[in-house]
Amino acid sequence: MFQDMSKKMTESMGPFKALIDIQTKMLEELTRHQMDCTNSCIEATIQQTKELTKCQTPNDLVTLQQAYAKDLEETLNSASAHNMKALQEAREEIEKITKEGFTGFVPK
Repeated sequence: MFQDMSKKMTESMGPFKALIDIQTKMLEELTRHQMDCTNSCIEATIQQTKELTKCQTPNDLVTLQQAYAKDLEETLNSASAHNMKALQEAREEIEKITKEGFTGFVPK
């Protein structure tokens, strides 16, 4: 009897465990993308600082700043796209688990 009850509890907790696994995977992926983005921004800033010493005219400075801003924009757009993809994948997996969980309530 105890084994049957334990088995039923384990089975009923399966979807919750799956949801936690999905969220963990999503957060790990988001964290990895954020770290990549942060590293790219830091590298771009370091490179920008090195290049500032080479500027001879105000025009050089404007061109350098525009390139820096464009690089950061591309980095942030890429990070945003990766984040949205990770969130969408997690959402789809959660929806699938939710739909499967409600099939037991559908009359046959």
